Amino acid sequence: MGRRLLLLLATIGVLEAQQVVAPTPEQVGSARGDNVGDYNITQSFELGYRFKDVFGDEGMYRSAVDMGNGLRLLSSSFSINSKDGHGHYFDEITLNTIGLGNDNYQAAILRIQKNRLYRYDMTWRLNAYFVPGLTVAGGEHLEDTIRRIQDHDLTLLPQSHYRFHLGYSRNTENGPALTTAQEFDASGVGFPVFENVKRQWNEFRVGADLDFAGFRLTLQRRWDFYKDDTPLSSDGVQVSPEPGDQSVLQQFQRSQPVHGSNPGWLGNLFTKRRLWGVNARLTYNSGTGNFALDELALGIGMFGTAASRQIAVGGDANRPDLAGDFSVSLYPSERLTVVNNTSISSDRIDGQSSYTEADDGLDLGTTIYFRYLADRLVTNSTDVNYRVNDWFGIYGGYHYSDRLVSTIEGQGLPAFANSFSSSLYQVSNHENAGAVGLRLRPLKPLTINLDGEKGRASYPLTPISASDYHTINGRVMYRLKNLQLSTSYKQYYNLNPPMSFSNFSSHSRSYNANASWTPRSWFALDASYSKQHLDTLDGLAFFSALTPLSASQLQTGFSSLYISNIHSGNMGVRLALGKRADLYAGYTITKDTGDGRSAAAPPGATPLQTLLDSVQTFPLTYHSPLARLSIRIAPKIRWNAGWQYYDYAEQFNLLGYDQNFHAHIGYTSVLWSF
Repeated sequence: MGRRLLLLLATIGVLEAQQVVAPTPEQVGSARGDNVGDYNITQSFELGYRFKDVFGDEGMYRSAVDMGNGLRLLSSSFSINSKDGHGHYFDEITLNTIGLGNDNYQAAILRIQKNRLYRYDMTWRLNAYFVPGLTVAGGEHLEDTIRRIQDHDLTLLPQSHYRFHLGYSRNTENGPALTTAQEFDASGVGFPVFENVKRQWNEFRVGADLDFAGFRLTLQRRWDFYKDDTPLSSDGVQVSPEPGDQSVLQQFQRSQPVHGSNPGWLGNLFTKRRLWGVNARLTYNSGTGNFALDELALGIGMFGTAASRQIAVGGDANRPDLAGDFSVSLYPSERLTVVNNTSISSDRIDGQSSYTEADDGLDLGTTIYFRYLADRLVTNSTDVNYRVNDWFGIYGGYHYSDRLVSTIEGQGLPAFANSFSSSLYQVSNHENAGAVGLRLRPLKPLTINLDGEKGRASYPLTPISASDYHTINGRVMYRLKNLQLSTSYKQYYNLNPPMSFSNFSSHSRSYNANASWTPRSWFALDASYSKQHLDTLDGLAFFSALTPLSASQLQTGFSSLYISNIHSGNMGVRLALGKRADLYAGYTITKDTGDGRSAAAPPGATPLQTLLDSVQTFPLTYHSPLARLSIRIAPKIRWNAGWQYYDYAEQFNLLGYDQNFHAHIGYTSVLWSF
């Protein structure tokens, strides 16, 4: 499911290169605005109606597109500016919105400022987030929540040498969701339970900027507070669907609040002189967290006897984090730049927790765990840029890092005296890397960049961490009047040596080509193509039975080979039809050819091998044509209409779930200014 989600996000990322069908970007009213007293005003509003027609898996449609029917303010733009920069109460007000009313993705951005006195910035966003959870749990891991995000920043004396800042941010998530609880046996079935998601994060900020003697000093104090009060429950009777399993969940309740705070400091000192520059940055957070879990389950066990289970978990933790950077830049000549940067970070987690379980009336006692985890990282890099002449430059660099990870694990049973014990584990990793690059401009409109990096690490922290890796990058751009062409290539190879429990290697390559051409004022063409290749090979270790009648045992003879080959194309044409109409037409296609296989697993494969083969590649096609027409009714009024089609088709399914869909999305709107 994780790889499929990454693939879907990559697909949506490619689609972002295509212009969306709504809102309409055309100009309405005078670009210079209207003068009212001492102010100039520009504004536009687009009110419209969206409609949809979906066939197939609507859950996948909602997770990928999620545009519905209804009336909404598709977009609005409003600005009022003082003509001479000396307004009475304010000199500028700007407000931009998108999707207000019914869209699942809404935003508003507001700025109010008075020159030399204050500036206030506000952003607000609403995202309706839907995940059907079909492929992994038959819909039992569904989530349908709404996230609201807002940021407020007030700056006093914004144009002076001494500026003061006040800020507040808030992020909340609420809504229904489903998860599963495994009762009453560790190998038993997972029963669906309901979640009422309640998550909240608040941040308060105060700070100042000071300019003195050519230096700029920034100081900020932050206070973060977060909490998760999501309860879980299941009041209905649920019977195990597994043959031979007599488990019945009659009642389930879980309370699992997590509360914490994260106060911190930020400081930055910066200056740039003719021959040198310095940038120093330091942050410190002293986070604390407290959590508790109280769970009760009643029902019948897998063998038909009455069963109950009660669990209580509690604990706290401290998370002090320190990070600092110090960079020195030297400019001995106009052609030579030398930059040395040293960074250090120290992250620690220490605290204790207790676990108590009562199963079928048997009190299993209390176990106290202690955990300490520290990650200290020091990096240093030196980069040199030298411009040999006006058309040729070279680049080189050396990067070094030293990481030390320490952990202390402790365990004690309060019922037994002197039972507490602890163990210390440490691992150190050193990484060395070198980089080199060229910058060429043989012709005025032509720019060429080539660079590469090669690195070695002694002991990778995880099997997928960088170990023996190299990168190769190239980019060519040609820009001349109304024509712009560009192409690029990126390659990243990471080969980790076999470990005692796993081995890992990954190869990724991407190719891109873009073209933009505007031969006439009434005609414009944009086109792009990209290919992204990824293959990863990793060892697996898991418990499973090879046949339905055999016992479960540790399996180490299998590996995970994932292959993806994503081809993406995009084209858009803009036409001005006379003086009153504008037409835009576009088409985007994304196709993952996988590794070329025609079925998820070969005929006759064992159930275990079939499962492993089915998650190694996900061939699919996702394409979307669109068209939009905008007609100028009057200098300040436009009528708009648009249509967009989405077609998502997987070549073969995972676990028998077909998530294919196709949908028609349309809208009509009026864009006006007054």
